Amino acid sequence: MQARLTSETDLAGFREEARTLLANQVPPEQVDWLTAPNAEQLAEVVPVDSNGQRHVPRAAMAIVPASFLRLCEVVVLHRDPERFALLYRLLWRLVHEPALRGDAVDAEMLAAQQMGQAVRRDLHKMKALLRFRPVFERPDAPEPLNLAWFQPNHHIVEAGAPWFVQRFSQQPWAILTPQRSARWRPDGQRLEFGPAPRNALAQGPDPGDAALLAGYRAIFGAHDAA
Repeated sequence: MQARLTSETDLAGFREEARTLLANQVPPEQVDWLTAPNAEQLAEVVPVDSNGQRHVPRAAMAIVPASFLRLCEVVVLHRDPERFALLYRLLWRLVHEPALRGDAVDAEMLAAQQMGQAVRRDLHKMKALLRFRPVFERPDAPEPLNLAWFQPNHHIVEAGAPWFVQRFSQQPWAILTPQRSARWRPDGQRLEFGPAPRNALAQGPDPGDAALLAGYRAIFGAHDAA
């Protein structure tokens, strides 16, 4: 059986699929988890409040501990392609093996916790090391657009971008990565996400301003014209 998710970070989709699978008593070994490639994702606008918090709908799963649901929120951002399968196995076991809740040395639970720690380290690295560079879109532009190129180890762009909204709420900026991109427009209080630049892998660790601007225009230019 295939469980299809809309993106690499589709937490709500994972919860909904997992809840349906559990309700139908589908064991983990019978499920193949599939995610849509980032290249197929359209740019999206995400509502953000005054504190830089994005609002994403969630499907509730009250049959498991709240601590595990919080762990799921982080583990889905890991780059391991087997993370959804691991989380569903743990959900299955939490339902069918009540003793797992008190097992501090279970190998699969420890693996999930290590994934969560790796994602948190990557988020900290993004906040500490990412640097914006002012780039003028046009020679007569009244103010620069702040662009940054970052190469995260995991799928953390959507999770990390609201922090930059909070820090740089009055400046227009965009973050490009090999997996995903984000843009903040203070004039409309809009945080937008899009795919990676198509030439991302060829840009290397420190692309020049022209490459950054070209990548930005390729992602968001058509969206602006729409």
